[in-house]
Amino acid sequence: MRDNRRELELLAPAGSHDIAVQAILHGADAVYMGGSSHGARRNAANSIDDIRRTVDFAHIYRAKVYVTVNTIIYERELKQVEKLITDLYHAGVDAIIVQDMGVLRMDIPPIQLHASTQCDIRTPEKARFLQESGFSQLVLPRELSIDEIRNISNAVDVPVECFIHGALCVSYSGRCHASQALFGRSANRGECAQICRMPYTLRDAERKVICRDKHLLSLRDFNTSDILADIVEAGASSFKIEGRLKEAAYVKNTVAAYRQILDSIIAANPDKY
Repeated sequence: MRDNRRELELLAPAGSHDIAVQAILHGADAVYMGGSSHGARRNAANSIDDIRRTVDFAHIYRAKVYVTVNTIIYERELKQVEKLITDLYHAGVDAIIVQDMGVLRMDIPPIQLHASTQCDIRTPEKARFLQESGFSQLVLPRELSIDEIRNISNAVDVPVECFIHGALCVSYSGRCHASQALFGRSANRGECAQICRMPYTLRDAERKVICRDKHLLSLRDFNTSDILADIVEAGASSFKIEGRLKEAAYVKNTVAAYRQILDSIIAANPDKY
């Protein structure tokens, strides 16, 4: 008899092999980490050898490893990225997280492709397009409402992944060009200058100072611990904690907390999840 219950996945950030180990030991079903290049967090890169070690450890516990290759790729880099993805496949990685649609035209092994939040998946139509293009999991932007998550989840057959904890950007995911415009550092190339975290002085039309040195664009961090059941009910299957630049203590404690919440939701609905 077919089991129609939806599998729920707690997905943790890992800036390194050691942090990935802690995330898995504290309850993560999967971890995501940067490869040696072309990840949206350039300072969270990992070598193929470290990723292979992480995969070997994770698979002992039936956990998965996803690797970010989620920046725009320049034409001169196509062969380099083809080789990177091929190396990740041979290292046993379960999926790669992708922004650039050019990956679909590459000569790569049959590795699972997840559509990054950098793909800016805000509508059911965009979600269906990416599913039909071959993506096996869709990472939604952090900016969506419960109803928007539900509408997208109902429109596709592949798992939908949602952020549930961590930093928020003041812009739409994958659509912020301010860092490139101001500093020549593109967020779509893993070099975001995080200008929304900087202090600003606000003046009116007459140049009168309204406030000085305030973090006007910096949003409070995301925390869905009180509404996680609503996100599950809306159709999401993978629940992502932000923070590939975070230390191990943050990751393992956040994972452990959400593991308890997610397990309680599963226990209360054993016929559904």
